[in-house]
Amino acid sequence: MKNYSQEKFIGERALFKSNDLEIDYCTFVDGESPLKESKNIKLKNSIFEWKYPLWYCEDIKVEDSMLLEMARAGIWYTNNLDMKNITIQAPKTFRRCNNMKLENIDMPNANETLWNCKNIKMKNVTAKGPNFAMNSENIEIDGFTLIGDYSFDGGKNITVRNAKMISKDAFWNAENVTVYDSFISGEYFGWNAKNVTLINCTIESLQGFCYMENVVLKNCKLINTNLAFEYSTVDAEIISKIDSVKNPYSGRIISEGIDEIIFDDPKVDSEKTEISVSTADSSLAG
Repeated sequence: MKNYSQEKFIGERALFKSNDLEIDYCTFVDGESPLKESKNIKLKNSIFEWKYPLWYCEDIKVEDSMLLEMARAGIWYTNNLDMKNITIQAPKTFRRCNNMKLENIDMPNANETLWNCKNIKMKNVTAKGPNFAMNSENIEIDGFTLIGDYSFDGGKNITVRNAKMISKDAFWNAENVTVYDSFISGEYFGWNAKNVTLINCTIESLQGFCYMENVVLKNCKLINTNLAFEYSTVDAEIISKIDSVKNPYSGRIISEGIDEIIFDDPKVDSEKTEISVSTADSSLAG
């Protein structure tokens, strides 16, 4: 493999269509698409300062490097990508990529990031920005911190472990989602989603879990959560109080307490949902 070390690359398509390169302690400055259409590239200790550095690439490994703010839309249409110990300051990174491994990644400006990607493994990733991972699928996550609304909209086949998410409208329109041992805070969790399971999680969500098909909660806490489960099919075992439940379609809800249970839609049959609470003052309004 050809090696570049301690070099500065200037100009558009500086290493266009390169194959079999090792790049160490290099900087890519002004000039779009420096490694576009490249294959079998190993990058270490390097910096991308300008737009579109890795488009239409194959077999890319990046370690201990940075994408600065103007390296926008940095990695699109790229397959077989392995990134470790990276800071990405730029928005709109990762679009229509396939087969990705992301470990120890910090994305402080992750607006419109990880869209329409497939086959993703993430470990110890932090991100800040809205619309994270829209329409992406086959995702495995362990160790994740997110601040940003509308995350995972339209995603499919997602497993999340050990996450902390502040995210309004998380997992809207998603399908086949399992979340373990995580904390999620944000209004309107999961609307229009199918086959969503939460295990050992704490959720805070105004009007969460509505318009959902087959939402399952096991050993979960719902704090400051009201008007939950409207028009949803649900199987929930809650180890906290719920502020209110409204018009679930069917299923089972077991909770340590529910301040208010509301059935006010004549098209919803309250007998199709089994509701069990441990407090004596829970009421049925309708």
